[in-house]
Amino acid sequence: MDIATLKLFVDVAKRQSFAAVARDHDQDPSTVSRTIANLETELGIRLFQRTTRNMNLTEAGEIYLNRMETLIEYMDNAREEALSVSAHPTGSMRITATIAFGQLCLVPLLPQLRQEFPDLRLELHLTDSQIDLVANRVDLAVRLGSRIGGDVIATKLFDSRYLVCASREYLEKHSPINHPIDLVKHRCLLLRTPSVSNNWVARSATGRETVMPVDGDIVISSVLALRQCARGGLGPTLLPEWMVKADLLSGELVNVLPEHEIVGGHAQAAAWLVYPSKRYLPYKVRVIVDFLKRSVTNGWYAV
Repeated sequence: MDIATLKLFVDVAKRQSFAAVARDHDQDPSTVSRTIANLETELGIRLFQRTTRNMNLTEAGEIYLNRMETLIEYMDNAREEALSVSAHPTGSMRITATIAFGQLCLVPLLPQLRQEFPDLRLELHLTDSQIDLVANRVDLAVRLGSRIGGDVIATKLFDSRYLVCASREYLEKHSPINHPIDLVKHRCLLLRTPSVSNNWVARSATGRETVMPVDGDIVISSVLALRQCARGGLGPTLLPEWMVKADLLSGELVNVLPEHEIVGGHAQAAAWLVYPSKRYLPYKVRVIVDFLKRSVTNGWYAV
């Protein structure tokens, strides 16, 4: 048996579906099924218990999976270490991020990424859902939050500052916003997600916090759309600095509370690089992590 067959077995064990694995590998489901059947014949054991609706590992399959995952990890690491000495990273690199972060921060980096790593196939999976990294074969995720939980490895990419922004046109036509509590007089643009609170919290330089129970008649599930509405003069909204830095520099948007830090609402404290917990970090992941950290040092996210 070869390493490709073993990896296919691990994928089937994780996905519990020949069809799903076939789509992942661009193969026919019958080819995947035949490969697993041939592996079972070669080993002389049944790895999966199949029914018309379900497919589960047998006890022998569980034991074999545990051993093979470790073996494949060691083999992949040996290959990656050899490549790190003599070659550029190769293979596929699957990265996931939110739609807004991916479009505004990762996509602009693709020309430089291709130039530095010409032999690396890059796949960007942009979604606002927090997907399972292992089940979706994700090598690296960019996630926003105060902290990262779960069986993953996380390293901070940068601290994320959030601002209450509005267009100059809007500010000229409406009552002034000189203090956080003034926002309750305005129809704010609100983000709609299950975990978001409309009680924005502003912290002054002295540490005093002011809760702003904001309200509004435009509620959207996309921060990109909120940014567009704010630029269109529809009201104040809460956005990350990495998203609006260019708008602030051009004057299209204004930070209406420059002397306050926003710590509540949907403000997220940091951007994190997250990857599945493994004994060894693959070389291709390591070089991309280093590349993104270097880009942050050069001020990329603030452009």
